[in-house]
This record gives sequence, C-alpha cells and structure tokens, in this order.
Amino acid sequence: MPAKAHILIIDDDANTLASLSRAFRLAGHEATVCDNAARAIELAKAERFDLILSDVVMPGRDGIALLEDFKNLGVESTFVMMSGQASIEMAVRATRLGASDFLEKPISTDKLLLTVENTLRLKRLETENRDLKKRLGRHHIVWASAAMREVMAQVEQVAASETRVCIRGETGTGKELIARTLHEKSARRAGPFVSLNCAAIPGELVETELFGHEKGSFTGAAGRHIGKFEQAHRGTLFLDEIGDMPITMQAKLLRVLEEGEMERIGGDQPFAVDLRIVVATHRNLEEHVRQGTFREDLYHRVFVFPVVVPPLRERREDIRALAEHFICQLSEQNNWKKKSLSPEAIAELERYTWPGNVRELRNVIERVLLLAPADVIEAATVMRALPASEQGTGGKFNAPATFTTGALGQRVESFERETLLAELKRNHNHMTNTAKALGLERSHLYKKCQQLGIDLRAIRSET
Repeated sequence: MPAKAHILIIDDDANTLASLSRAFRLAGHEATVCDNAARAIELAKAERFDLILSDVVMPGRDGIALLEDFKNLGVESTFVMMSGQASIEMAVRATRLGASDFLEKPISTDKLLLTVENTLRLKRLETENRDLKKRLGRHHIVWASAAMREVMAQVEQVAASETRVCIRGETGTGKELIARTLHEKSARRAGPFVSLNCAAIPGELVETELFGHEKGSFTGAAGRHIGKFEQAHRGTLFLDEIGDMPITMQAKLLRVLEEGEMERIGGDQPFAVDLRIVVATHRNLEEHVRQGTFREDLYHRVFVFPVVVPPLRERREDIRALAEHFICQLSEQNNWKKKSLSPEAIAELERYTWPGNVRELRNVIERVLLLAPADVIEAATVMRALPASEQGTGGKFNAPATFTTGALGQRVESFERETLLAELKRNHNHMTNTAKALGLERSHLYKKCQQLGIDLRAIRSET
C-alpha cells in the first residue's frame, strides 16, 4: 500500500488477530489488536485509527452493534467488516451503518491487503475532495453586478495564458481573490499559489522573503531559507501592493522577470524558476513612474493585462449577495445559528458607501451577527454596527474604548452595553422607543439591561 496506516483489528479469535496483524506489519502498517467490543471502544476513544477491521460474530456485543456504537461516538475511521457466517442481510445492514466493505472468511492475505488499500485510497480521495471544496469555498468570488460580470469575463479571457496580469483596485475590493481565481483557472492550477504583500513587510526584509538565503549569509541566518520565488516554482506568485516595493528590490525583480532565474542571498549559483507572476496595487503606478518611485521598465513588464476591480459603492447589486455569503460563511465557521436579513436591513447596507469595500462589509456582518437578538436581522441592528459618519439614516455607532481589547466575550458585552446606553440616552430613557429602535421586545430590553449591569433607576435619577 502506498502509505502507512494505523489499523485496529477486532476479533475474538487469537489466531486470526495474530495472522492479520503480522500481514499488515509486513506490508508496512501499524496494527493494534483487540478481542472484545468494550476494549475496542476504549481504544477508539483514546487513539485515531485510519481503518477499523472488525469481525461480526463475537461473544457479547457483535460487530454490527459495535459499528453502530462507533458511529454514535463520532469515530471517523474507515470500517471494513468480516465474517465466516456472512449473509446478504448482514452485509446490507453493515453498509447502511457506514462500512466500506464486507469480507467473507476465510480471507486470503492478498485479497485483504488489496481491499484495505483500495478503501484507504478512496478515503484519501474523499478527504482531498472535501478539503478542495473548503479551500475553493473560502476563496469563492460572489457577485451579481454587471461591473463584476465584466471583470470575471476578463479573468476567463486571460487565465489560461501566461500573460502577466496587473490587478488594480482600492484596498479591500478582493484583488487577492481575483489572483487566486486566475491561478485556479490556469494550466498551473496543480502548482502552488504563493502570495507576498509588499506593503506589509519592512523594506530590508523583502529581498530575503522573495529570494531566500543560505545558512550563514548574514548575521542571524542560522539555516537555509526558501524564498517565495522557489516556493512558487511551477505555480503562481502573487505580489500584492507592488507599488510599495522598495526601488532597490524593483531592479532585482526585473532581473528575474527578464532572465527567469535567481539565486538565494549568500548563494553563488543561479537557478531557473518557472512561475507566473500576478501583481496588484491600489496605487496609481503611472504617477509613481513619473515621480521616479517606480521603475518604468518594471512597469512595462508587469502592466501587460490590467484587470480593474471596482469599489463596492460602484456595484451595489453585489452587496446583498456578499452579505448573505458572509452570513453563511461566518455562521459555519463559528457554529452560529444562521440568520437572515430583513429587506430594511438590506436597504441599510446598500445605502452605506463602504470605504473599506468588501473587507469592511465582512467585518460589519460579523458584528451584526454578534449583536442581532433574533433570527431575522433588522435595520436597527445594522445601524448599530455601521460607523456613524456614513450611515444613510443617521443612526449612531458608539464603539466603546474597550471594544478592541480583551477576550471576545468582553468585547461583545462592552459593545452591547455602550450601544444600549447610547440608545437610551437618544430616546430620553423611554424603554418602549429604545426597544423599538433596537429591534427588541420591551421585556427583552429590561432583561438585557439587567445582564449588562445597567442600573435603569440610576440613569433616570440622573435625568
């Protein structure tokens, strides 16, 4: 078999346990043996097994009942059942309970090893497929507007080629998602996608991040470091915010683009790198070229096919789709109950100008999900989560000073308390109006004030 596996063998016959464990070990696997159901459950709770091979007919609890126990316990191992008294009904029941195969005794060693090999290979493929779907889900581009339809058409047009692409757009518009999509749709999709944010790394460290270094090449270089160019070999290297790359590094990048080879810092032997470079920036590169802060020759190398991602305020048709996508994504990530947006809440989101673009929208949706008291998110909750200076309906956002520090629970509690106090003050401590503004039942508002330690009598006495 291609990979080592940890296998649990359950059978009440000592000779069967000995022969099967020996066969698996000779094939390069680790085998643990067990002769009863109770012990098998203890082992499955304590260790993780890639595959569990169990006899059906055993004294006490039989293999079918044991399989049901494993499933109820949430054991995720692959199961193969075996029996010398097999029947169609028994095999059907085992399969319905999740067994991958059912073998009839006596089992030849070759058949057993082939069955287990195929079963484990299928399990690995299922895992890889699930991981790929999750990865694609995280980087999925959501759009509904004509503006984004044009962007995605450009992506489709250029993705299959080796043409260098320059993605332009404001911060938070999703430039890296576009770069990832270009990679996934290219002939290099099986290779790595490696990214480097040139604005997030100090200028003196950009070179070692890109090129890597040899051991002892400078003080502190305790070992060899593989840079982004090597990491992206046969794949795609995404250089985000290339307009912030130091001018000295621009010359070295240009050399790699022109010659297709590089060498690590401290190395003396250049070697070829095969990769596609995609860049992105929110800056006006043409102006930087005129000012002499961006090399004109590098500009012409990277600015071959421009893709401009419009800001969210220019594609408001995408706001609802993006908001609903983030609700699903965040609810799944945090194991929250899924909520929906009321038409008024959607309208409130669409009125906002989104200076932080899609990234800001995601943050606001996360805040909304934490604050929403009911399954349907109302406009009042959205208003509480939006900055006061930009709200279309003039609502007020009062983030407490402690909101950005401390544990999540403390931040949420502090935010809720300050929001309630601000709304009470705005409504002159009128509980019915305050509850209505916050989208709460009046009784729930009283309970929430009590939970947050808000003394309503003290507040009223101050006014």
